[in-house]
Amino acid sequence: MKKVVSQFGEGPLQQKLTVGDTHFLSDAEVSKGGSGTGPSPHEFLGAALAACTSMTLKMYAGRKSMKLDNAIVTVDIERADDIEKFSREIQLIGDLGDEEKGRLLEIADKCPIHKALVGQIQIKTQLVN
Repeated sequence: MKKVVSQFGEGPLQQKLTVGDTHFLSDAEVSKGGSGTGPSPHEFLGAALAACTSMTLKMYAGRKSMKLDNAIVTVDIERADDIEKFSREIQLIGDLGDEEKGRLLEIADKCPIHKALVGQIQIKTQLVN
């Protein structure tokens, strides 16, 4: 996996992110002191779960020859009582039976980002200069 690098961008809170040769921005909403020029870190976290879920469903359905034309995954994150609460909605489009839909719902919980978020996480931080 490629490393993610973040550094200051323009404005009060914008961050310039680099992953390999890909560059994008993160920022906070104007109401939270940012300029609103990119998704917030929490929105990127939601995007990671949404993308991983739909990728996992696409791979599984392909291996099982299911007629899944699309999986639209919507993730919302709220913080309450120091707990991040993720709401994930999955819309399955295609010629699928109830049993296939149920299995795909189970598979959604097996995406690597879902597993990371519900499992134990360790973060090692070190100063390098």
